Amino acid sequence: MKNKYETYRAILREKLDEYRYVHSINVSETSAELARKYGADEKKAYEAGLLHDIMKNADKEETFALFEKYGVELTQLEKKSPKLWHAIAGSVYCKYELEIDDEDVISAIRYHTTGRAGMTELEKVLFTADFISADRNYNGVEEMREKAQISLDEAMTEGLRFTIDELCNALKPIHPDTIDAYNDILLKGIE
Repeated sequence: MKNKYETYRAILREKLDEYRYVHSINVSETSAELARKYGADEKKAYEAGLLHDIMKNADKEETFALFEKYGVELTQLEKKSPKLWHAIAGSVYCKYELEIDDEDVISAIRYHTTGRAGMTELEKVLFTADFISADRNYNGVEEMREKAQISLDEAMTEGLRFTIDELCNALKPIHPDTIDAYNDILLKGIE
C-alpha cells in the first residue's frame, strides 16, 4: 500500500514537467531540514514543500476552472499577476481535491509566493526553502542559503527584498501581502 507521499509524488509526476517535479522534491527536503533547524513540524514542512507547486504547470483555463469550482475570488492585482495563481490554486487543489485538512500545510502553500504578515514558522520555512533548494541557481542564492542557516527572519527579509526589487524593476505591481510580510518582519526586529 502506498503512503501519502508516494501518492503525492505520482500526482506530481502527472501534473508537472521534469524541472518542476525535481524542484518540488528539492523544496520538500530543504523544508524538512529548515523545519528541524527552526522548530517547525518536519512532516508538515515536507508535505507543504512537496505540494507547493502542484498547480505551477496548469494552464489558465484549468486554474480558473478550479477557482470557479471552489468560489475563489481574486483581487484585481491577483487577476493581473499570473505568477501568483499557482500558489492560490495549489492551496485550493490540496484542500479540496487532495482533501488535505491541515490548515498549516494549506496556508504554507497559499503564501509561499507572496508571504504575509504574521507568518507561522512553517510558512517561513516553505517560503525560504523555495528560494534556496538545491536546484536553485541564481545570483545571490549562496548568500541566501547562508542567511537561512543563521536566521529564518534574515532569510525571509532577503527573499522578500529580492521579490520586491524584481517586481519594481519589471514595473509590476507588488501584492499587499508581500509588503505586509516585509514590514512585519522588519518591525518585529525593531522592537
